[in-house]
Amino acid sequence: MAHLLFFDFPTDGPVGDEAVTTFGDLAADIAAEDGLLWKVWTEDAEAGTAGGAYLFTDRASAERYLAKHTARLAGFGITDVTTFSTPVNAGLSAITHAPVPQQRP
Repeated sequence: MAHLLFFDFPTDGPVGDEAVTTFGDLAADIAAEDGLLWKVWTEDAEAGTAGGAYLFTDRASAERYLAKHTARLAGFGITDVTTFSTPVNAGLSAITHAPVPQQRP
């Protein structure tokens, strides 16, 4: 079953095009993560937060990435990290146009 994982943490930038330049290599590394279907990057310069929503093929992939990325963020000095993880109802999500693969019986 697909699994959705969220990260949110304080940051003072960069954002926008500067973030694309700064974090392009990181984005490519994340894109190659086993089990990752997609990531939406989030940033709110006014609130001083950034993070993302990740869709994984299964819970094990999401949990593996949660541990890996939490450690990576700590290496950047970011330890005040909020995370949330949950299974996805693919049937209802399809009705509302979410790009979630249908679970096979």
